[in-house]
Amino acid sequence: MAKAVSNLIEAFERLPGIGPKSAARLTYYLLHVPQAELDKFSSSLSSLKKDTKQCSICHNIAETDPCDICDDSSRDARTICVVEQPLDVLALENGGTYHGVYHVLGGVIDPLHNIGPEEINIGSLLKRVKAGNVDEVILALNPNMEGEATCLYINKQIEGVKVTRIAHGLPIGADIQYADDQTLNHALSGRREY
Repeated sequence: MAKAVSNLIEAFERLPGIGPKSAARLTYYLLHVPQAELDKFSSSLSSLKKDTKQCSICHNIAETDPCDICDDSSRDARTICVVEQPLDVLALENGGTYHGVYHVLGGVIDPLHNIGPEEINIGSLLKRVKAGNVDEVILALNPNMEGEATCLYINKQIEGVKVTRIAHGLPIGADIQYADDQTLNHALSGRREY
């Protein structure tokens, strides 16, 4: 195998979710892409770290500091939606219904992997809340053990501000018969008036 091919396969294998077969498929696919497109891909990859910053307020990834969301005076800065990763901000923004600001933790509390509150951006969230001008903190973390533990920790740390949790339950289009017990229990406890 050519050294350039094996080097790229190894590089792809280091990416999360990419195994040896997927890495090889991607590499051989790129061999057949026109050089101009490959150069554009290479340039985009090369500028990824150089042309992005972490917002000093919310820790989202952006081109500027502060990010466009934190800098937008039309956003409701009194409502902070706490998420785990920048991808979660993207998902909520694509929904188009949330108009507050965000706070990206950069992970969740996970004692099994030695990740405590100090290793993620909880301290800066608490500073934002204590500085005042915050009416509500929405906890939009994944409904797994680590997400729930992180939500409980944050809720205990915040005083004098309304803390809410996003709803859990059945997704639209799902069949009740295929839902697990915990999902059904969350769906029933989180019901609202019609």
